[in-house]
Amino acid sequence: MTKRLEDMTLEELWQLFPISLVPHDERWKDMFARERRRIAGFLTARPVRISHIGSTALDGIYAKDIVDILVEVPEDASFERCAGELSRNGYILMSAQQNRMSFNRGYTPEGFAEEVFHLHLRRTGDNDELYFRDYLSLFPDCAKEYEKLKLSLCEEYRHDRDGYTSAKGDFVRATTLKARELLGGKYDGTDEGFIL
Repeated sequence: MTKRLEDMTLEELWQLFPISLVPHDERWKDMFARERRRIAGFLTARPVRISHIGSTALDGIYAKDIVDILVEVPEDASFERCAGELSRNGYILMSAQQNRMSFNRGYTPEGFAEEVFHLHLRRTGDNDELYFRDYLSLFPDCAKEYEKLKLSLCEEYRHDRDGYTSAKGDFVRATTLKARELLGGKYDGTDEGFIL
């Protein structure tokens, strides 16, 4: 009998779901668009914005074959209610802290499904990932630098997702700070990006 994901240790999960980077795939945009419509259809709290984030949102760089989604909900939305609706629609809660929850969909006891998503549930405006994404879109050389860093870390941290994320942390923080300085206050309020 296969062990349930909920019963696996972190080390077992990391073995089952290793970090693997693949070339950019145009289907990621379509996956996001379909999932965005699906999420908007079942969440009763009206999301302020549902955004495609992470490396799969960037053209031309290697990424994990996992589409990252940021869902921003207003202050009056109940995170617990949103979590229940996400769970009933195939998402598994990975972590929770005040005003931040992370979910995944497409993780199975046999490994990754055909389509895999990470969903980050946040309050409106808790969206540094949008600044990071759009800065890398505006500056392809910086995106390539990020890709090079990720490729250099991939093998060492193949079975250590937390270590991989931590090793990228300085680059992500420094780039996000630059993005906020350049783009701050100019976000257009949609998922279309920043107005320069």
